[in-house]
Amino acid sequence: MSPDLFADATPLDMQHYELEAARRGYRCVAGVDEAGRGPLAGPVVAAAVILPDGLMLPGVDDSKKLTAALRDELFDLISAEALAIGVGFGDHELVDRINILQATLSAMRDAILCLRPSPDFLLIDGISAIPMNIAQRTVKKGDSLSLSIAAASIIAKVTRDRLMVQYDELYPGYGFAAHKGYGAASHLAAIARLGPSPIHRKSFRGVKEHVPVDLDDAKAAGDSGLLPGFG
Repeated sequence: MSPDLFADATPLDMQHYELEAARRGYRCVAGVDEAGRGPLAGPVVAAAVILPDGLMLPGVDDSKKLTAALRDELFDLISAEALAIGVGFGDHELVDRINILQATLSAMRDAILCLRPSPDFLLIDGISAIPMNIAQRTVKKGDSLSLSIAAASIIAKVTRDRLMVQYDELYPGYGFAAHKGYGAASHLAAIARLGPSPIHRKSFRGVKEHVPVDLDDAKAAGDSGLLPGFG
């Protein structure tokens, strides 16, 4: 699809992009967003949401602008009113293996594949297209401009936050329930004190400095004349 398809679009309200897609013949529009690109631990979570035509969802906005209590309330409302919701995950191992952007796009793709009915158009928060054979449009700050993207941002954020609370019980001492894996000072201090947990992203600064050096890797690096981490 031509990147300037919506070049003349000036968002007038939170349904502008959905209505514009409908005007151009698309009948099933999904908003797509993620939560958890920045944290040092846990998965990146993506959500895709298809809303009924003309649905009004007062209060739905970029999840980062909302209180936790309001996000929970809107999560329930969106879950009840949406035509379809899909959720995808890119765990810490995937993030370390293919990088955070690719893990995010993978999680978004998985979320979209969960949708029934399948969408014929995607509105994606940000600037990165998803490698799928579906017409799509990226929207900078889309979680503040598109109702379906905002709904997806809430589903993704609440899903991830609840998961991090569960991880706090599995791996006590890091404070996951409080900071949700982001790089708070207390979190960095816990990593330095305890070492990384099994769900930490070992390729991220703030974590990788505390990953124990594998003796076999260190020997191989020494034999090759390279220091660990300098390939």
